This record gives sequence, C-alpha cells and structure tokens, in this order.
Amino acid sequence: MIPTTGQRHTQKIFGAIDLYDTRFFYHQDSVFNAQTYVHFLERLAASYEPRTVYLVHDNAAYHKAPEVRQWLHERGHHFHLCPLPPYSPEFNAVERIWHHVRLKATHNRYFGTEQELKETLHSTFRSIQRSPEQITGYLQPFL
Repeated sequence: MIPTTGQRHTQKIFGAIDLYDTRFFYHQDSVFNAQTYVHFLERLAASYEPRTVYLVHDNAAYHKAPEVRQWLHERGHHFHLCPLPPYSPEFNAVERIWHHVRLKATHNRYFGTEQELKETLHSTFRSIQRSPEQITGYLQPFL
C-alpha cells in the first residue's frame, strides 16, 4: 500500500540548459503565462549579458504573447527565441533534464506536502547546477 492524499500537486518550472557550458537555469512560479515567462527570460538574460543567447523553446501560447514579443524587440540583438516544430519534445534538450529529475527525485515517491515536493525539486535542481556532469550524457545528442 502506498499512501496518497488523492491530490495532484504539479509545479510550474521554467528551465534552460546551456549546451556548451552545461549550465542549468530554472525558475519556479505559480503559473505559466507571458509575465512569468518574461521574468524567467530577464533572469536568464542577466546571466549572459552581453553574450548572444539562442533559446530553443516549444510552442506554448505564452511564448508568442505580446509581452514576450515586446521584450524581444527591446533585446532582440542579444536574445533570440527559436521555436521548435509542433509536437517535437525530442528536439528540446531541457526535456532530458526533466526526465532526469523525474528519475532521481519524484518517480514513485510520496510527498506528504506540496512544500516537501518543492524542496525535493529545488534540491535536485541545485545538485544539477553544482555537479553538471550528472547530466552530460543526456545532452550528447545535442552537441
């Protein structure tokens, strides 16, 4: 018997992986929308200025929102979003990171509280940031 609360607590996490330096970035928020995505882009851009960034992303509606387009217009010479073809997660390197996190942190585990889940995810993400060699094998197809 596995205990359960009967509730599903999903987490909204933006993520990006630098394929060349194996740097992992993430931002946890309450919702996925244009405002929270722009906030993630701001944090990501601050880590790379003045270098040029090409961010591959899926086709979520908020990626094409007016707020995101405005943000890109203001920073377009340093920051470029590259949309993937529809329904092609196999081309998105960060999907491999999510797979790793599920295997190492959340698969077949019971979390009594949402806070316990958040802490486990944060701990796993920090581990990836401190020891990126644990994910380099996942990234080989993209290099």
